[in-house]
Amino acid sequence: MKLLDVIILAAGHGKRMQSTLPKVLHRLAGKPLLQYIVETVKGLQPHEIYVVYGNGGAQVPKYLRYLAVNWVKQTELLGTGHAVAQAIPRIKQDDNHILILLGDTPLVSLATLKKLINATKAHQIGLITLTTQQPFGLGRILRNQQGKVIQIIEEKDANIEQRKIQEVNSGIFYVPIKLLKHWLPKIQKTNAQGEYYLTDIIKMAVDGKIEIVTVSSDIDGEMQGVNDRIQLAKLERYFQHQAAEKLMLAGVTLRDPNRFDLRGQLTVEKDVIIDVDVIVEGENTIGSNSSVGSHTILKDVKIGRNVEIKPYCLIEGAIIGDNCIIGPFARIRPGSILKNNVHIGNFVEVKKSHIAQETKISHLSYIGDANIGKNVNIGAGTITCNYDGAVKHQTQIEEDVFVGSNTALIAPIRIQKGATIGAGSTLNKDVPPGKLTLSRAETKTIANWKRPLKKQD
Repeated sequence: MKLLDVIILAAGHGKRMQSTLPKVLHRLAGKPLLQYIVETVKGLQPHEIYVVYGNGGAQVPKYLRYLAVNWVKQTELLGTGHAVAQAIPRIKQDDNHILILLGDTPLVSLATLKKLINATKAHQIGLITLTTQQPFGLGRILRNQQGKVIQIIEEKDANIEQRKIQEVNSGIFYVPIKLLKHWLPKIQKTNAQGEYYLTDIIKMAVDGKIEIVTVSSDIDGEMQGVNDRIQLAKLERYFQHQAAEKLMLAGVTLRDPNRFDLRGQLTVEKDVIIDVDVIVEGENTIGSNSSVGSHTILKDVKIGRNVEIKPYCLIEGAIIGDNCIIGPFARIRPGSILKNNVHIGNFVEVKKSHIAQETKISHLSYIGDANIGKNVNIGAGTITCNYDGAVKHQTQIEEDVFVGSNTALIAPIRIQKGATIGAGSTLNKDVPPGKLTLSRAETKTIANWKRPLKKQD
């Protein structure tokens, strides 16, 4: 592959988004639009990646500072030709090629970019085009009778007949840097928008008898740009449809593929079932024969085999062992580890706790910063009081413990093996093994007590 540098244009205002957020920071499947492009072109192993951002778009390098790119500021937004010209002085090699892309076209594939590069010889210009029945707002590709590209004309400068053309410019160019350095200073802003159009280099190439090679994308949605929130929503549905199909081909049953959202990565084994309106974020794995109930959110979760997650659960940053049952309406927070055959029931919250196999926490409980052994039963309404206002403290519950309902365990505290705690207890001292421990106020009955009555007007 030829020596390559990449320039990504990300300086546009995005006026049609009606947003204070720069367009390239709007999210598709949970990730900024610009990040998709950067991650894709890294697969080409370029020498450097340059991202041109606008004067009013300082948020872009701020919020995407984790991207390994060179940030180039375009102080005045004078068009695509002007934007490319800001990056060119940063590139010192004179024998390489420049791949130019738009930051608001996130789903262009690595395969298509490689196809463009491989099809374009050293003395040619490469251009990706697409054919669409809705070319509104896009530059039209003009060809001569021999089918050769002779010009790209922007819609505002096109006449009625030219606007009927359905082959349009994708905004992706592959050009030798020597030609760019020669052509960019010659671009004039004598057009309807008063801008320096990068597309003018096509006419210059034709005049210089330099051949223009075009590659067409045959994948629906790949070249779709985002100019407003309607287009963003359509691209989101396209992305989710593709993700759903890949999962189904991998052995997942999606009860309704149109009501599933993947905003990260999901690795699955066979015979996983996912019900409607499930959202998956971050890095996740689900083992075979597991099911995820409707309206559940999974984020950075490892789920074992034969797990049943009932509806309306939120599970984040947790590891779930085999044969567990969770929910409905359960919340498992980061740092939690559930071993095999654990049962977490309705309205239970678990935070940063290790729960050993065969343990059951079935109803209305909060378990935080706890280490719970095997075969423990936690009654309804139990809470671990882990925070004293300054420090989080540990609760240790050993195996075969039974905790009665409505119990408060004030950490740090240790409940030893085989202990039983009576319902309604509030404990702040360690509990001995194999015995019943409880803490209750004396029950009193007042025989002559009368209920207060409202005064009559």
